[in-house]
Amino acid sequence: MIELVLDGDAVLLPIKVVPGASKTRIIGELDSRLKVAVAAPPEKGKANDAVTALLAKHLGIRRRDVTVISGHTSPVKMICLAGVSIDQVRELIG
Repeated sequence: MIELVLDGDAVLLPIKVVPGASKTRIIGELDSRLKVAVAAPPEKGKANDAVTALLAKHLGIRRRDVTVISGHTSPVKMICLAGVSIDQVRELIG
């Protein structure tokens, strides 16, 4: 099960990113993290931008409400989701 954390009015979502994939998509769960594949390369923040865009679209929130808060240069990241409840995130990624 993906371990979501409530942080004030935001939800923290641990993810594992696979950059340079053939298709941008949410794959599923891996080691208590959401596994996400993005077609963007892991350079100059392109993969991070693709991740935030994908999650915002999938969760139905604004892109500016999805922020990478740790792991900027690592495939293992922590994402902060504002404007969405922990139950909504569980429902949409579950």
